[in-house]
Amino acid sequence: MNPYPAVDPIPLPAPVWLMKLLHVVTLSLHFVAVEMLLGGLLLAILLSLFRSSANAHTTARALAKRLTIVMTYVINLGVPPLLFAQVLYGRALYTSSVLIGVYWIALIPTLILVYWLLYKFSARLDQGKSAWWVGLIAWLLAGGVARTLSTNMTLMLRPEAWHGMYAASAMGAYPPTGDPTLTPRWLLMMAGGLFIGGLWLVYLAGRSTFTADEKTFVAGLGGKVAAGFGIVYLAAGLWAASVQPDAVKAGLAGHSIYPAYKFAGFAGYGWIALVAVAVLAGAIAGFGKIAAGWLSWTAVLIGVLVEITLTVYRDGVRDVTLLSKGYDVWDRAVETNWGVVGLFLVLFVASLGVVGWLVSVVARAQKTMEGAA
Repeated sequence: MNPYPAVDPIPLPAPVWLMKLLHVVTLSLHFVAVEMLLGGLLLAILLSLFRSSANAHTTARALAKRLTIVMTYVINLGVPPLLFAQVLYGRALYTSSVLIGVYWIALIPTLILVYWLLYKFSARLDQGKSAWWVGLIAWLLAGGVARTLSTNMTLMLRPEAWHGMYAASAMGAYPPTGDPTLTPRWLLMMAGGLFIGGLWLVYLAGRSTFTADEKTFVAGLGGKVAAGFGIVYLAAGLWAASVQPDAVKAGLAGHSIYPAYKFAGFAGYGWIALVAVAVLAGAIAGFGKIAAGWLSWTAVLIGVLVEITLTVYRDGVRDVTLLSKGYDVWDRAVETNWGVVGLFLVLFVASLGVVGWLVSVVARAQKTMEGAA
């Protein structure tokens, strides 16, 4: 018997391929913001411990000031991909969300608390007070949110575990166990935080609000972090791929009826290549202490492309896993009103343009020197 609820009789308002494309685009942007938050916060915490170092304190304050803004992008860019996922995978995602209901509902108050703690962390640094413990609480809570999201996104792929979990707790009080892919997927995101955080520092090294000495420090630190944790990030990704079921590996190798899954497999190789390039760029910036503009924008471009390829591969893993268990995401009735879809796409592209413009305004804003009180 198919473990998934019956398909919604209402047809999709747009082709599956378009829904998936929008999902990948928005989720990639969300992942960039998430990794900046996780990595940037941990780096700021560690740097804040070196209060005797002017450069370390300045860099910690510079990161902390930006983390509150990054948090807004984490939340707002997280809503669209979740909505697209609900449309495409609702029969699986709703079930897994209910089965961990206590943890799933707790995400909202936890995110609010993290947001508040980020402001307190930044304020205490500005006041010259000890702030590491505030930042650490925020980081642990943010990591817990990442763990819950990873748990839900893996549980939706395991219908064989649903009955036992519901029998154990109808209110969703117990997390699932026995999934070999959960921990490596979560560690992939956590390691990716420091990797992207390092690339973020390489970008910030090009900011005109830093002094020449500060730029050298930021570029050297960011490059070394990106290079070192890029290797850890790569190892975590290979681990996550290695523990996938044989059916998933075969599907991504091109043994599926859907060419899109073979493309997802190629995206995995693209991710490996891009991470390797990022490690090289990080090493150049870190050991050469180079704060050049071209290297700053190279770090941004590579970081975004890394998240896009990872998201495409992740999407393929989910689809092939679901297909092996009787859920074919492509097998949906579609009734497309292209006039409405066209209007939506125009507004969607315009909104991305507005977001990009807002980011550029923040990046180009003339401020006092980062080290100024």
